[in-house]
Amino acid sequence: MKKHSIFALLAAMVLSIAATGCDDYLDVNTNTDAPDYVDGYLYLAGIEQAYQGMYWDIRALGPLTQMFGTTSYTTFALHRFTTGSDAGGEIWRTVYWLQGMNLENMINQSLEAEDWTLAGIGYAIKAFSWDAMTKYHGELPMQDAFVDGLLSHRYDYQEDVYTQVREWAETAIELLEREDNHVYGTKISSNDFIYSGDKAKWIKFAHAVIVRNLASLTKKKDFNEKYYNELVKHAALAFSSNGDNAAVRVAGGSADAPYSAYNNFWGVYRGNLTRVYYPHEWAVQIMTGRVPKYDANGDWITVPDEATANLRYEIADRQIICDTLNDAGHFDPRPLAKLSTKSGMGKENETDVEKLKDYVFFGGTFTGTSSSFLNNSICDPAGAGDANVPSLFNTPYSTSSITSTNAGTGRWLYRDDAPYILTTYAEVLFDLAEAQFVHGDKAAAFDTWKKAVEADLEFTASYLIKGSVNDGGWHIGDVVNEKEFNQLAKEYLAGPYVGGLSMGDFSLSHIMMQKFVALYPWGAGEAWVDQRKYMYDIKFSGDVPSKGNGWDASRVDQKSDDDATKVFKGFYLYPANVQGRRGEYSVTYNDGSPCFRVRPRYNSEYMWNKPSLDELAPISGLADTYTTSIPWFAYPGDQPKVQTVKSSN
Repeated sequence: MKKHSIFALLAAMVLSIAATGCDDYLDVNTNTDAPDYVDGYLYLAGIEQAYQGMYWDIRALGPLTQMFGTTSYTTFALHRFTTGSDAGGEIWRTVYWLQGMNLENMINQSLEAEDWTLAGIGYAIKAFSWDAMTKYHGELPMQDAFVDGLLSHRYDYQEDVYTQVREWAETAIELLEREDNHVYGTKISSNDFIYSGDKAKWIKFAHAVIVRNLASLTKKKDFNEKYYNELVKHAALAFSSNGDNAAVRVAGGSADAPYSAYNNFWGVYRGNLTRVYYPHEWAVQIMTGRVPKYDANGDWITVPDEATANLRYEIADRQIICDTLNDAGHFDPRPLAKLSTKSGMGKENETDVEKLKDYVFFGGTFTGTSSSFLNNSICDPAGAGDANVPSLFNTPYSTSSITSTNAGTGRWLYRDDAPYILTTYAEVLFDLAEAQFVHGDKAAAFDTWKKAVEADLEFTASYLIKGSVNDGGWHIGDVVNEKEFNQLAKEYLAGPYVGGLSMGDFSLSHIMMQKFVALYPWGAGEAWVDQRKYMYDIKFSGDVPSKGNGWDASRVDQKSDDDATKVFKGFYLYPANVQGRRGEYSVTYNDGSPCFRVRPRYNSEYMWNKPSLDELAPISGLADTYTTSIPWFAYPGDQPKVQTVKSSN
């Protein structure tokens, strides 16, 4: 096929030369390798596949949210940036460059040609991308972004970017709902790796983008009056099932793929996940019902376990997601897909659901793979090697390398042909449930929340692949079959943590912590939004925390788990005064504060756009502590526009 395509191209060139004459052929101002015009639909595939860049930045977002620990992006695990580096700047690169003018050209050409469907898809993509970017970075060059001839670009404030995102999404809906009589054939469907040209799903996606945008504003003082009704309206028009989920299809192919990037960034073949990113202990604690109880000094309480003679930690009296009992409904099966285990290695998938409940899941520290907290003991009770966290492909840490021999193509969302998840039905429902709860409609929130949990269990099961044992004795694929997963899911939904939960016990923590589990780990960006708008559960007075009012140079003062206002139970930052924390943030780059934004991409803004950065308020973009500046969406009121720190540059 490749030869036929090349010959066809050569033939077309010869015919073109014959028709136009030598003078046109020799026009040196026309570059055949970079043509002045490309049909709009030809941009689409590349624009969508660029979303893999968002997975690149989960290397930073995973550690920031305590979804992942890392031995690679350790600065982000400690809530600061890497100096002189583009680390954590891939979303910026995706939106401004990889999509960038390609997306602008696609939209503008489609509008001119009255290709309403393609233009609408373009606006929906643009709204989603810019929403993700502003939540990650804060202020952005927006009005100046693609203006010809500019050598510097002024920044727009986040409030204005937020408004524009919703306007782009509304424009997408209006264009997609227009009658479009153009015959596209397969031009759109063959290049659309998200919805294959399905207009109805793209319209739902645009509504979901607006929901996602507004859900980050629930802590605004005027949320109920200004944003709530709009969120509810768009949630009703957004996704109605997991069949509407937005995910970019990935071809896969492993070593046989024409290009490495045809494989998922997290798959085995590309080797990016390996063991330098692993489940953080807090993620393991909440997903397995092992959030510990702390004594008056902030230390875990140890008790002997007579059954295994291992030392166990006493767990908090009130768990939010599940607990460690083997009774029906007490076990959440999602860790079997989402977390790391060595249980079940060397044999076919377990079909006894009672045995699956005893599987051991590992969590590491912020920057270390030694598992300080397993779901049921401080060491591996099965005696299968050390207590270091196994890879997310479920290969033991002691394995010298992760290859197709011992991990196949991967498993769940960590495999070569897994799609890139953008947003889901469950996420929309969790956003709606939170809004309803904040609005005061607890009964509606309770009902929506239960649907959201069910939706995520269904979503999780849909990406399981059947595990097997290869000739070398390695377990390849997931450790649970979809049948057994769904049986456990049904029990869980009917159990005490979902269906059996009383309205009186239902809290905001149930919504936000279940949402965290649902977002794990593909939606780390939105999880970080939630943690920041609830101010990391820091104890402070007034509208926002600050130095001397929530933290000092060496400690962050966070709410204890028995505080009814604490949202994320068991969550403590690196400098908190509890066991496993008690570190310190950088005085130079944090001054005691956690990170509230990631600074713009180094090799664009900090190399040539410094004057624009320097004018930002409330803190100069050139200040060492810029990333500690709280973004507009997290301010209950208006963001200050007066600089508190001015660069000396």
